[in-house]
Amino acid sequence: MSGIMYGIVYGYAESESMTTTELEGRDKWRWIYRTGLHGLCPQCGEGKLFRRWLKVQDRCPHCGLDYDFAAPDDGPAFFSLCFIAFPLLFLVVWFEVALNPPWWMHLIVSVPLMVIPCLAVLQPIKGWLVASQYVNRAQEAGTDALWAKLNARAKGEAVEGDG
Repeated sequence: MSGIMYGIVYGYAESESMTTTELEGRDKWRWIYRTGLHGLCPQCGEGKLFRRWLKVQDRCPHCGLDYDFAAPDDGPAFFSLCFIAFPLLFLVVWFEVALNPPWWMHLIVSVPLMVIPCLAVLQPIKGWLVASQYVNRAQEAGTDALWAKLNARAKGEAVEGDG
């Protein structure tokens, strides 16, 4: 979503069109939510973030944003387990205690009940984390030089200090 479109949707005049660096408070949260959960570029809001299910593209096809900053690591799995699997576990335990079904019934009911929702939310959560990293300029403290060196190495560029 371009700055003009963002302004139209959220009530800013065209002359006041905002970029992601100017977002504050609720607007910042809306932008992260909208772009991240829908798998869109956190800079322009139009290009696709993912090239495959959980594989982030190298750069945005619309605005050219380099996604080297994107490092959600184990975050999507953690949030999926905490907010999806853990609450569903109570349903599975209730199912066992209340109905005492045979083991094969758990294979038919409990396993899909636990696995499908956990897998279904991984991409939206990963998109949300990548958008949050971009908008908030998140990075581990003191790792600027290390990230630059690792990204240069991954792209095959010469790295200072390598022999």
